[in-house]
Amino acid sequence: MVHAQGRSPIVVGLDPDPGRRAALAWAADEADLRRLPLLLVLAQNVPTPGYRPTGGRPSWEEWNEALHATGDSVLKEAVAFVESRGPQIPVSGLLAEGHPAWVLREQAQNATMVVTGSWHLSPLQELFTSAAVALPLIAHTPCPVVTIPESEHITQEPPYFVVGVDGSPHSAAAVDFAFEEAGLRGAALRALYVWHPPRLGVLDEDTAVQECRRLLSETVAGRTAAHPEVELHHEVVTGHPVQVLATASEHALGLIVGTRGHGGFTGMLLGSVSQGVLHHARCPLITVPPTNQ
Repeated sequence: MVHAQGRSPIVVGLDPDPGRRAALAWAADEADLRRLPLLLVLAQNVPTPGYRPTGGRPSWEEWNEALHATGDSVLKEAVAFVESRGPQIPVSGLLAEGHPAWVLREQAQNATMVVTGSWHLSPLQELFTSAAVALPLIAHTPCPVVTIPESEHITQEPPYFVVGVDGSPHSAAAVDFAFEEAGLRGAALRALYVWHPPRLGVLDEDTAVQECRRLLSETVAGRTAAHPEVELHHEVVTGHPVQVLATASEHALGLIVGTRGHGGFTGMLLGSVSQGVLHHARCPLITVPPTNQ
């Protein structure tokens, strides 16, 4: 959906629980910073918690009416929340029937980014519960996907973002987005190349680390000139990529990674690192697909 203003919206998936507003608040602030319209999407395939049947088993018509009535109420409350947070934000709502991941994937086709919440489900729950939408979104949408934890997140001052770099085109797209996001929010940027030594070791570890440093320098080269307002720190760290990135970004404004990269199995829909940090990150996670996706 491209709005009348000609600007692709930021799409945010709504939780029907009014107590869960972290993703909505983040999306509203981002829309304000980028001067973009905000589209609130509520996808339902069962009545929301506010529905209580008055008699016995409801008919299909009663079920459908209840679905729409409670959904409209949730949308109105969410729109009011956005308007109070940023009165200048162009905001609209969409009530759709279907699995949230399918609905958001459809809306993502012409979106600037998609924002959704996260409850830090276990990997098994992430794969098999209907509430889990982040994994299929990250794997299949053509735009960045932002996953916001509902748990309390404490950031450090001065604010900073962390971006994972591995020298691939996928991480290059993530670095581009990271510089842009850091510039918008007046934050520093920490670019990390995580070298994970192979199990059998290498003949020359120093040479391997030097190659990582070269790839890291090449990836960030030129971007500092385009974003002189962003204070950049970059380093090569040895360890497991998921553990290092999750720890480094614990108090960051966000962790930014590509959807795929080196390592893992060729042809995977979602890289092992991006899938791993989805379960371990305690800050907003931004996954960025390659620009040619």
